[in-house]
Amino acid sequence: MSGITLSSAVRDNLLSLQNTAKLTADTQSKLSTGLKVRSAVDNPTSFFTSQSLNARAGDLNALLDNTGLAVQTLQAADEGLSALTNLVQQARATATQALNTQISATTAQTANLGASAAATANVVSAGVGVAANNTITVTTTGGNGTTFSVTTSAAAGRDFNEFASAINGGTGISASFADGVLSISGDGGRTVTISGTAATALGIAGTFTNGTNRDQFATDFNNLRTQIDQLAGDASFNGVNLLDGDNLTVTFNETGTSTLEISGVTYDSAGLGISAQDGSTFATDSGVQSALTSLNGALTSLRSQASTFGNNLAVVENRQDFTNNLINTLESGAAGLTLADTNEEGANLLALQTRQQLGSISLSLANQADQAVLRLF
Repeated sequence: MSGITLSSAVRDNLLSLQNTAKLTADTQSKLSTGLKVRSAVDNPTSFFTSQSLNARAGDLNALLDNTGLAVQTLQAADEGLSALTNLVQQARATATQALNTQISATTAQTANLGASAAATANVVSAGVGVAANNTITVTTTGGNGTTFSVTTSAAAGRDFNEFASAINGGTGISASFADGVLSISGDGGRTVTISGTAATALGIAGTFTNGTNRDQFATDFNNLRTQIDQLAGDASFNGVNLLDGDNLTVTFNETGTSTLEISGVTYDSAGLGISAQDGSTFATDSGVQSALTSLNGALTSLRSQASTFGNNLAVVENRQDFTNNLINTLESGAAGLTLADTNEEGANLLALQTRQQLGSISLSLANQADQAVLRLF
């Protein structure tokens, strides 16, 4: 090519066509890739700034995954608190039912032992078939159940009042003698079993269940308490249980300088101050009232903690929305530095194609001047 001599007009048109072809190729590349800055060669400032913005957006995107897990963990804890509240309310209803149930003693009574069995009459010689040194054993069941035995004395021993007084020495057992009738009661309203030769002779051997007690309420209460323990242990998400003493740290920025510390609680029955109950504690109104006081305190704690977790959840969700918007801003800013305007580039390409056609025509016209010399021959 260097040995070929071109006229000035032809060379100018050739250079114009070459520039147009180069611009056309560049414009077509921008349209095909969608980028006006494809490397640092195109525009170092825009390229590296875009890279920095996209890198930060990527870091924040990674943090969003952890933020989403934190939201789910808080929601799991909130659902656990709601379920625990329902269980505590059930336990409170059970205790209230127990309080409204009046205890009545289980009582065994002899038939009227007659005039010969007056209060001052000797039990052995009262003509009712009770021999000396015979025993009567009284057993009560339940939380304060006990077994207590009394032995009749020799012929000159206890009268009926004294015999009843001796039986009264048993815990939770009461006895009285009035109008020729001996009565033995289990104070807690539970089952009473009376045995022994003296009991048989007096006609009161057997098992008696005619009282009213609160044992079933205590059993139901303790079953609910077990469910509280199990539910508190199951309220975990991704290995974190905010109701079983675990803490959670949520990081909001890529440098770790913006965080939220969420403190967990231990809300099993012990942590809520709900103690196990038995027949002895539910046997008195004061015992049930004490349980109700504990339950009311537990409900207050649950509601307060639900409010705290709710506030934490609102903060995390707000930061999650903020981070999403910030990522969009960063990516939009990066795109603004590197993305091509397809409408503009399309117009450029159309103009370049027109210019190329005009350049070809111009080159042809310049060539014609050189070809005029051929007419001389």
